[in-house]
Amino acid sequence: MERKRWECSALPNGWKREEVTRKSGLSAGKSDVYYFSPTGKKFRSKPQLARYLGNSMDLSSFDFRTGKMLMSKLNKNRQRLRYDHNSQTKGKPDLNTSLPVRQTASIFKQPVTKVTNHPTNKVKTDPQKAVDQPRQLFWEKKLSGLNAYDIAEELVKTMDLPKGLQGVGPGYTDKTLLSAIASALHTSTAPITGQLSAAVEKNPGVWLNTTQPLCKAFMVTDEDIRKQEDLVYNVRKRLEEALMADMLAHIEEAAIDTESLKEENNSSNNNNEDMETV
Repeated sequence: MERKRWECSALPNGWKREEVTRKSGLSAGKSDVYYFSPTGKKFRSKPQLARYLGNSMDLSSFDFRTGKMLMSKLNKNRQRLRYDHNSQTKGKPDLNTSLPVRQTASIFKQPVTKVTNHPTNKVKTDPQKAVDQPRQLFWEKKLSGLNAYDIAEELVKTMDLPKGLQGVGPGYTDKTLLSAIASALHTSTAPITGQLSAAVEKNPGVWLNTTQPLCKAFMVTDEDIRKQEDLVYNVRKRLEEALMADMLAHIEEAAIDTESLKEENNSSNNNNEDMETV
């Protein structure tokens, strides 16, 4: 293994960052990052580092891998703090995580029943009809500008949809189709079948089923299921190999640390014996 250690400017004085590059095994070429306190205490993860430092330092914008403060994330945290402060002055923040599905008020007359024998002669309405309001068409297109980013502020690779999935509606794209299918799985427990009506291709604004995503009807075959099973099996196999390699690397590193400690102790004992002999 190749070890490199230097001062970490993002942390207080005396803190050091060590990068260990593996030279052999399945994980050859990969590196592990560790941090050492001024007293020599070793930290293997960001949660350990955060627990040790406590409230003395804010690590929300600290990238454990590179040892730097992410300025873009730091600016976002500052904006969020300002927003939280303004929200506290105005009232409680809105913590609703539901998708932006717009419910449109119905413009059609609703049937009512007038009860004449009621003492106050009030009009009774059906509460279920008042809850189930019409849904805005093509609302999933609002999600087209949203993207997922990882901890390093890099764009996560988008998913490739099967060729059998084809979008429906004006101006749809693959991203819109992916957002529509993901939101349908998130907001409904009903099975996803797509738009079953053939007339939806001629006039989506009239025949669109808003409970289904913006895609044509599709079928999941046994071959699709077998391909997905093979894909999951291969991913699990690679994960098993990576975990095994990581475990072996940690065992090797622990053995090297133990051997180094023994050599230091032997060297110290030899020096003491030489001093006594003198």
